[in-house]
Amino acid sequence: MSQPPPDNRLARNALNLPDLVFTVLATLAPLTLVMAVAPLHFLKGGPAVPGGYLVAAAVMALFAVGFCTMTRYVRNTGAFYAIITKGLGPIAGAAAAMLAVVAYNALQVSTYGAIGYYAGSSAARFLGISCPWWVFAGAALIAVGYLGYRGITTSAKVLAAVLIAEIAVLIIMAVAVFATGGPEGFSARPFEPSTVLSVHNSAMFALIFGAFMGFECTAIYAEEVKGGASTVRRATYLAVGFIGIFYAVITYAIVTAYGADHIAAAAAADPAELALNVVADYTSSILLDITEVLLLLSAFAALLALHNASNRYAFALGREGLLPRAFGSTHHRTHAPLVAGVAQSALAAVVLALFVIFGLDPYLGLLLWGSALGFLGIIVLWAFCSLAVMVYLRRHAPEAGLWRTTVAPVLSFAVLAVVVVLVFANFDFLTAGGPVVNTVLIVAAGLAIVGGAARAGYLRRTNPDAYLALGRTEAGVDQ
Repeated sequence: MSQPPPDNRLARNALNLPDLVFTVLATLAPLTLVMAVAPLHFLKGGPAVPGGYLVAAAVMALFAVGFCTMTRYVRNTGAFYAIITKGLGPIAGAAAAMLAVVAYNALQVSTYGAIGYYAGSSAARFLGISCPWWVFAGAALIAVGYLGYRGITTSAKVLAAVLIAEIAVLIIMAVAVFATGGPEGFSARPFEPSTVLSVHNSAMFALIFGAFMGFECTAIYAEEVKGGASTVRRATYLAVGFIGIFYAVITYAIVTAYGADHIAAAAAADPAELALNVVADYTSSILLDITEVLLLLSAFAALLALHNASNRYAFALGREGLLPRAFGSTHHRTHAPLVAGVAQSALAAVVLALFVIFGLDPYLGLLLWGSALGFLGIIVLWAFCSLAVMVYLRRHAPEAGLWRTTVAPVLSFAVLAVVVVLVFANFDFLTAGGPVVNTVLIVAAGLAIVGGAARAGYLRRTNPDAYLALGRTEAGVDQ
């Protein structure tokens, strides 16, 4: 294990447990997911969605068993990269690293599409201002770059404030629905196995697992949290539990608001307004206005959280030579990734410029295409991380027990491999694009994998010491 030089280290003890949990949950953008993405879940799964969240949470809890056990042996901001390197070797680790960089950047850049779309809508409604979407996206890019430069502590405070407001709005909506019972009363159908596990729900599950993207970011901040591995483990389990239970409750409220027999038809008729109509019908116009404003802030919070995750991956790879060494530098005062952060913002600016030049849609293009590429990359990384955990723990930590070293990782790998297949099978639905778009996105993920493996192979031939050090730069290991 090697230590990074002092001027290339992230801020130590910058985050406590609540900071880490808020930062990770903000990545998931709860309000944006419920208002903008959950209607697609209902479109494909109808009343099965609440139960689907509980099933997905159970799978991700299995994944978390091995993932959290590995945090005892890995404390590296390039989380997937370091874990897969330890389990499957530097070639596989470097391939995973490049895929992670592409996936997180795709997710981050795609969120600018949501910002532009929702900000334009809110400005027109509340201020009577009509501006191109890219004006708002550009303003968000500058704000995110600045907050990322200020360091993770400042970002955590912003993310916590927005997240608390998001959760409060959704809880108020759910309580209002449950107080009336909806048109059909309370139904057990959303949790019945025959409903949830129907073979017709494959597309629903492909989408629902996407709601968990980002919970693994707990390990990305392993070098910056107080308490090290123990804090990462607690935050991971809290995040998985919260996502599964909270989304199950909120989506059950939406099912109750429309009725189990009518939710699928309602989603098909008006997916964009499905959840917003529940706020309007069961609460008040004031809360509806607040919700629409918070929807914009929710997307911004996710944007900031994903920016921090993306530049930390690039920082980790620059520190070890998979990307140019300059990417491994940090600001002398805030200890935030410096060149990696600037490069991430520059990449986002280039992508936004291309979408403007070619007149592409911010929602149907930037948001859907980028999020589909990101989800594909993350779900593949989840699967291979489970495999790497099993290989490493069985070889080097058998004392961790059969459940942690074998049973949980094998089960999670098996289920996540199926989810990867489901994502490929439903990729056209995820992108809402044609064969050309789908092919380009899948090829981009493949090129990232090949490029990472090739870079590691080059290091093995030209710099064996650097090759052997891949994935091993760590900030100490806390039990």
